[in-house]
Amino acid sequence: MALVPTQDKPMSDSEFRMLSELLRGHCGLHFDAETRYVFERRVMRRVRELELTSFAAYHLLLRSGSQGAQELARLVDELTINETYFFRERAQLTALASEIVPELRVARDGRPVNIWSAGCSSGEEPYSVVMLAREAGLVPGVDFRVYASDISQRMLRRAREGVYREASFRDTEPSLRERYFARCEHGRRIADEVKKHVDFIHLNLFDASKLALLGTMDVILCRNVIIYFDAIGKRRTIDTFHDTLRPGGYLLLGHSESLINLSTCFELQQLSRDLVYRRPVGTRTGGDAWRGIGADSLDASDARELSG
Repeated sequence: MALVPTQDKPMSDSEFRMLSELLRGHCGLHFDAETRYVFERRVMRRVRELELTSFAAYHLLLRSGSQGAQELARLVDELTINETYFFRERAQLTALASEIVPELRVARDGRPVNIWSAGCSSGEEPYSVVMLAREAGLVPGVDFRVYASDISQRMLRRAREGVYREASFRDTEPSLRERYFARCEHGRRIADEVKKHVDFIHLNLFDASKLALLGTMDVILCRNVIIYFDAIGKRRTIDTFHDTLRPGGYLLLGHSESLINLSTCFELQQLSRDLVYRRPVGTRTGGDAWRGIGADSLDASDARELSG
């Protein structure tokens, strides 16, 4: 008897549970009854392209060593939402450049402030940080350093390329466009004087082995990322950020996100332009430096592993 192709059969409840739980355990992405249609449609697209005959066969593939890891990365690319643009939630980024970094520079005895954009998508957020910091009179590499990570290899390729279409400039004034971007065939390219000051790495926030390569950060931006996690995934991620932040360091979430019912380990800090979270001074943390790309403490094997 010929097998009925999966594309002609809806995903069963057990198949949905099996596949969505695998994905949630891998990277925290959570799908429920309301988002099931999107999940099923995009998984089915991959099943068709791979010419598989069942969702169970696809689940088996996802669990099959290196090939499964590659396909899981491809599926994450299919499922992640990457809606972003330059200077999104600008008041918070301005507060980072004009208030947080200068304050932490004093606390750091003049050493650069380490900033991590966790879930950087196609790069607009970390590049915005560099541009606004420069506009505030700060010097990249001297006053601050910016590191950026994302789980999507596709988005990281776009970020490293640094070419953007009009949608990315919906909140960018003409003077900044002219100063920091050059016209090119496919849109506008970020200036090298900004691009060279962001180190991009491939990182899954649920990957304990790669996270172990990180030391402490002074500021973490993770905006509009954990909204796609369930409560357990959110708490796990916030715990990671707490352990990664130096005491007195800042956590910047999206304006629609809150730590209510998630963590009591942070305090709210009122800035002149925004409310942000802060790890209280006096709490203990781990190492004293980012062990990522460009840091003095990074050895060659760490660099290869972090860069993926």
